[in-house]
Amino acid sequence: LGRGLARAGAALVFGGGHVGLMGVCADAALAAGGAVEGVIPEALHDRELAHGGVTRLTVTPDMQTRKTLLFEKADAVCALPGGLGTLDELCEVLTWRQLGFHEKPVVLMNVDGYWAPLLRLIDHMAAEGYLPERSRTTMTVVDDAQAALTALDLAAS
Repeated sequence: LGRGLARAGAALVFGGGHVGLMGVCADAALAAGGAVEGVIPEALHDRELAHGGVTRLTVTPDMQTRKTLLFEKADAVCALPGGLGTLDELCEVLTWRQLGFHEKPVVLMNVDGYWAPLLRLIDHMAAEGYLPERSRTTMTVVDDAQAALTALDLAAS
């Protein structure tokens, strides 16, 4: 994904850490000559989790400011397999989309079925009447980075 974003001339805006898949993605984008902007809260920066090689690093006072700034800077959202932070950010962006606060593309990289339990939960919530049926269509679910780039209209021609 990082290489593909760089090849397409798209900057990667991410949480600013050097760990996890997003750290790997940032490294790949940088290695391919891409621009990478990190946004990290002060508490994580101070624990030495900040990526040291990004094009630009913005330090925020807290997580909520970080999430808001990440969203403002991004033209689209792409969630890779991750932990609770990823899930939190994904749910917030999907909620904002459901409420009509934005129309940015939201892509979920369901690598090896990682997000299948979440997708079943969303389907269950809709079936039980807690979500509109269209909730599943507010995001594009893909299996790999190439499909994510295609969904974002950034695939190499």
